[in-house]
Amino acid sequence: MTKILLTKKLKNNLISDMIRVNQAGEFGAQRIYQGQLAVLKNDKTIQKMAQQEEKHLEAFNKIIIDRGIRPTALSPFWSLGGYLLGVTTALIDRKAAMACTVAVEEVIDEHYKSQQEKLKNNIKEKHLLNLISKFRDEEIEHKNTALENSAEDIKGYKVMTTGIKNITKLAIFLSKKI
Repeated sequence: MTKILLTKKLKNNLISDMIRVNQAGEFGAQRIYQGQLAVLKNDKTIQKMAQQEEKHLEAFNKIIIDRGIRPTALSPFWSLGGYLLGVTTALIDRKAAMACTVAVEEVIDEHYKSQQEKLKNNIKEKHLLNLISKFRDEEIEHKNTALENSAEDIKGYKVMTTGIKNITKLAIFLSKKI
């Protein structure tokens, strides 16, 4: 009996951690695009991706509230950090903004893929799995759009994207528990 309760608690914690980090990630993505749009005000491509990220954030905000899950305490850092990353990459060049999108979305693609694997046999979390699957497809679309918009043509692409990927991975790690 104790083992069953412990297993259930671990599954609930895993799901809560997933939702917490996804909400934080979508918040950070929204802030990146807001920063980019502060510089590249009329960029239709960035505006479209930002609108999708806003819908992702709304969905995870609703889930957090509905399930009574505590959001990450690091939101103020992700707000400022995401915005500054967006502004900085946009100030460098539009291609740098696109390279930022590629880097973040490659990490998120793997992150969501891992969550899909963990949820695929969980009948109770079918809605969450479907949501993550839909959002993953849209994140891959963002990456491909950024690649089509010359992301790889920015000087220092590899260094820039490696740094942004590492920052994104660190943010995911920290947001799961803090």
